[in-house]
Amino acid sequence: MSYRPQTTLWLAQRVSAAVLGLCVPVHLATIVYAVRGGLSAEEIFARTRGNHAWLAFYAIFVLAAAVHAPIGLRTIALEWLGWRGRSRDAVLTFFSLFIVWMGLRAAIAVFG
Repeated sequence: MSYRPQTTLWLAQRVSAAVLGLCVPVHLATIVYAVRGGLSAEEIFARTRGNHAWLAFYAIFVLAAAVHAPIGLRTIALEWLGWRGRSRDAVLTFFSLFIVWMGLRAAIAVFG
């Protein structure tokens, strides 16, 4: 049995957690700032339209979530359901791609 794939997944899980650990507080602070400042959706979009920094931030956020969540669900599927094999990995790969697709669509919509 090769431990390299498991080690790679473990490392990807930890790195993505570190990225999310930075992104989530920034995202929440931004929400609090917008809500407490009484910004309307129109004012928020006016500030984010064409802002490459916010696009990059949310793209990184989405990619980290797309790596982190499926790896965690993979472990849960194994431990709770006993689900192993290619079907599990295929479903979770699809789920990861779905997160990327939906997340980047939202980020690009806010940017553009």
